[in-house]
Amino acid sequence: MTEEQSHTQSASEEEADEQSIQDAAKLSPRLIYEVIRRDGEEELERPTRSLIWSGIAAGIMISFSVLGEAIFRTYLPDAPSSYLIENLGYSLGFLLVILGRMQLFTENTITTVLPLMAAPTRVMFGRVCRLWGIVLIANVIGAFMIAAVFAHTSAISPDLMPALMSLSEHAVGMPAGESFMRAIPAGILVAAIVWMLPQVENAAFFVILVFTWLIAAGDFTHIVAGSVEMGLLAVTGNLGFIDAIFGFFLPVLFGNVVGGTAIFTLMAWGQVRDEMVEQI
Repeated sequence: MTEEQSHTQSASEEEADEQSIQDAAKLSPRLIYEVIRRDGEEELERPTRSLIWSGIAAGIMISFSVLGEAIFRTYLPDAPSSYLIENLGYSLGFLLVILGRMQLFTENTITTVLPLMAAPTRVMFGRVCRLWGIVLIANVIGAFMIAAVFAHTSAISPDLMPALMSLSEHAVGMPAGESFMRAIPAGILVAAIVWMLPQVENAAFFVILVFTWLIAAGDFTHIVAGSVEMGLLAVTGNLGFIDAIFGFFLPVLFGNVVGGTAIFTLMAWGQVRDEMVEQI
């Protein structure tokens, strides 16, 4: 082997080693931010009809969180540890929605806000409000649709209805102030899932499973999953409009937004703001 060939081989090995190091290295906060920001810009560009159908699908699919929890509660033995196992059911709907790339309102409290923070213009603010409004309404429509199916058809076993009603009454029955405060950690946790997913592609299932389980086990409130419970009580005549909107929906909505946007997104932006300015 000539000296030139040896030098070429050595350079190739160094390049391969460097590529291996880069592949194994953790993504920096700036790169995670950039991945989520670009994803948010793509979401903001989606047609209204696509957002509506995706949002309705998410509202329907998130019902499997409530249903999964009800199944565990119905069939697990009456033991202290059953509570922890029961709340694994809550993760099922989130796995369907997040891995299925459907439009979930609480994901958008970070995904679409990062582009706004990068370009805080009136036009961008209007685009974010448009997407938030469309997705939230679509999520609630889907949640009420599936709640009506649960309540007024034979789609699910009658054995599950007592657990479904019990879960719904607990979730919606908190005082408004308590619902608001318990919605803040839920907003933070969902935003944290969004922030972690770009770096844990192969472990996405387990990240979603663990942290949505924590939402349920911590007895925190989530606006979309909670809308299924609110819808179930409403369509069965156990919840009035005023109590639904002012006692549950608005407090939980604002709490999730505070957790997902005002706290977590500002923390995420604070990590990368100076780096983004230097890059520009």
